Amino acid sequence: MTILADVRSRTRGWHRPSALAATTLGVVAVLCVAALLVDQRTLEGAPIWAKPFKFAVSGALYFLTWSWLVSLLPRFRRTANWLTNFLVVVFAAEYVLLVFQAVRGRASHFNMATPEDAAIYNVMGKMIIGLWVATFALTVLVMFTKLEDRASFWAVRAGAVLSLAGITLGILMTNPTAQQLAQWQTGGKPDMVGAHTVGLADGGPGLPILGWSTVAGDLRIPHFVGMHALQLLPLLAIALTALAPRFARLRDGVVRTRLVLIGAAGYAGLTALVTWQALRAQSIVHPDAVTLGAFALLVAAVGLGSWAAVRVR
Repeated sequence: MTILADVRSRTRGWHRPSALAATTLGVVAVLCVAALLVDQRTLEGAPIWAKPFKFAVSGALYFLTWSWLVSLLPRFRRTANWLTNFLVVVFAAEYVLLVFQAVRGRASHFNMATPEDAAIYNVMGKMIIGLWVATFALTVLVMFTKLEDRASFWAVRAGAVLSLAGITLGILMTNPTAQQLAQWQTGGKPDMVGAHTVGLADGGPGLPILGWSTVAGDLRIPHFVGMHALQLLPLLAIALTALAPRFARLRDGVVRTRLVLIGAAGYAGLTALVTWQALRAQSIVHPDAVTLGAFALLVAAVGLGSWAAVRVR
């Protein structure tokens, strides 16, 4: 009860509807795990309930973070509350359509096979545009947050910007593939318009649960990596603060701020790297020498930058 009371005390000022949405999606994620065990159907080689599970987990993290971020705003709180309420409603509607398609055993994204499938995908597309616009507006408002800790100050801002960039990368998946364009040119009508796999058709071998292709490029990876900067960079700032009592140099706010900014730059570089890798039709688990070299340079740059940030007074 003491832990629960402490959590309630710390989150009292958070945005309630988005916190409730995060909790609900957490419960839904558990239900999706049960559905995965009971319903053995697959779609394009992946379990039918894998996508609802992933969306539930991602949505829970997304709304939990925004619930906290909105509480940090000293100004424009009413506008931020309205925008976040809008996000909750639109995401809920989109998620209902996604689950509806899963129940039917139909693809929810890129599916133009029937008039009903096309209508659902078009509605979801308009919802995603609404989500992007609202997230963009909230990202602008986040620039007005007041945080005494400068490392957290920059972690929140960099995380919000990189997260918006990651969401924006999702547009790469909506472009028709060469095969789909060829069907149009010959007078045909492709069942799917857009794809997340680069180099092969969707539905090949993939990583468990995540489903990311193990034989070709996958545009879901940069979309995922970029989007969750919103959680990871603030967590980096929190971790540095937690380690400060044990490491004297981390007690200096300037040092922690430098490390957060280096972490943000490294995260931006990682997002760019996995985007480049996917567009080259290369699987995340089979990087070539060029990709490995670029990754090594990125790690070295972040490592040297972090060393300098701690050592230089």
